Formats: sequence, C-alpha cells, structure tokens
Amino acid sequence: MSRLRLGVDLGGTKIEIIALDDAGRAVLRRRIATPQGDYGETVRAVASLVTTVETELGERGSLGIGIPGAESPGGGLIRNANSTCLIGRPLRADLEALLQRELRLANDANCFALSEATDGAGRGAEVVFGVILGTGVGGGIVVRGHLLAGANAIAGEWGHNPLPLPAAADLPLPTCYCGRHGCIETYLCGPALTRDHARQTGETLSPAQIDARASAGDRACEATLQRYEARLGRALAGVINLLDPQVIVLGGGLSNLQRLYRNLPACCGPHVFSDVFYTRIVPPAHGDSSGVRGAAWLWD
Repeated sequence: MSRLRLGVDLGGTKIEIIALDDAGRAVLRRRIATPQGDYGETVRAVASLVTTVETELGERGSLGIGIPGAESPGGGLIRNANSTCLIGRPLRADLEALLQRELRLANDANCFALSEATDGAGRGAEVVFGVILGTGVGGGIVVRGHLLAGANAIAGEWGHNPLPLPAAADLPLPTCYCGRHGCIETYLCGPALTRDHARQTGETLSPAQIDARASAGDRACEATLQRYEARLGRALAGVINLLDPQVIVLGGGLSNLQRLYRNLPACCGPHVFSDVFYTRIVPPAHGDSSGVRGAAWLWD
C-alpha cells in the first residue's frame, strides 16, 4: 500500500503544502497567503489546507510542518520565531486538536537541510549544513541522513550567533528582533542587504535589483555585494571550523544570487583553519520548495 507524506511550510508570507508519494515524487502542491499577525487564523488556515488536500486526494497522510522558529522542549511553546504571532503559543497541540492526529514539527531551516540531504544537492554527503538566507537567516544540520536537534532544540540556530570579526562598515551593531545586537541575521537576511545598500548610497533597492545593477557595472551595487559576501564568508567559516560539512546548501531568496557560488570559497577560505578548502557551497536542488519537501520527510 502506498504511503502519502504531507509537508507544510508555514512561512511569514505564504503557507505551502506538498504531498509526496513513496518515491518522493510530488503529487500535489498548493500555496496560500499566511494570515498576518493573527495566530488563530494562521492555525485554522493550516488545518483547512491539510483537510482540503486530503479530501482532494482521497487519502490521509502523515503530516510534518516546518515553522520559522522552534518548539521549546521545556513546555512545547513556540520560541525564536520571526513570525512573532507564533511565539509563546502551543502550535503543535492546537493543530493536533484541530486535525485529530499526531504531527511532527521542526524549524524550517532544519526541513530545508533534511530535504537537500535526503534527495537534493547534499545527497550522499556525511554532513550537510543547510542555510536559509531569506527574510530571516537560519541553518539546519544533517549528519548521516539524520537531523540534529540538540539538547535545547536549537542546533543550527546560526543566524543568532554574532557576526564574526565585524569591520568598520559593520558598525554600529544592528539590533535584532531577538533583543541581541550584531546577530548574523541582521547582516545577511534579504532586508539587511537592502538596508546596507541604502545606508551607503541613500537608494533603496531589492537584492535582485542590486545584483542586476552590479552585473551591469554599477560600482556602488558591486561594493554592497562584496560587503555581503565578506560577511557571509566569515559567518560560514565559523560553521566550517566547527562541523566541517562536505556540503553547504544555500536556500532562501538570496540563494538565487549566482555569484555567491563563485565568490564564497575565496571569502570563507582565509578564515577556515585548514590548508585546503574542499567544502562545496551549492544551490538547492529543489529550489524554494525544498523546505516543504523536508517537512514531509520528517516521518522517515
């Protein structure tokens, strides 16, 4: 009998669901807008999406959900979420009550890393570090095909480490929503790239616009991207020195900047405690739907 796996990616702007068959093929995918700032509506939207898809397919599946935060092992409430309406809420319990089943919950970066390690760009690697560079910044660690959660359920929470070796251009240390200053996320998320360019030039551009102008020879945009790459290189070098992954997979909107894959090895290398640099830094095989696939794989 076939086994249906459902995965949900609960994002800040969209909720996506995918249904995978036994071979990992997507048989259905849907996206809806995330209700903004309303926890109850968000929970009901997820439950309704799951119910609608199962009705359409005529089958009930296992359910995994990726969220922009983590479930506290000290009581099951959500913490560390940049979708702040989830913080302090019993999301798993509320969804299980609505859907009348057990489900598995994981950080969205963990889901992304699991997807790419299972059948994506990191397939076959012993250690994979999956990075989210989007509206927030996070990471997930997969070792020999298994997610690392950690004693405090924060394994991979790389975005809230301080940026290593801040230079003059990195000061003053930005304030993060988490209450700290100088978090990696405040330098490397998409909005941070826009803010950095605006601070230096007075012009507000999206990351894609900055990239396009840099490719066309705009020196200010090129300088902005070089600052970004230098920061990302230092931040990733800290991960490499600790975990030494065979593969780092970049995800999130900024993973579409193709120059990162050419330039990051040279930015990381001087900060890596090794005479060689063999770590592969690659784009995701499953694109922006990798996280939702990983949520479905939480039941493997």
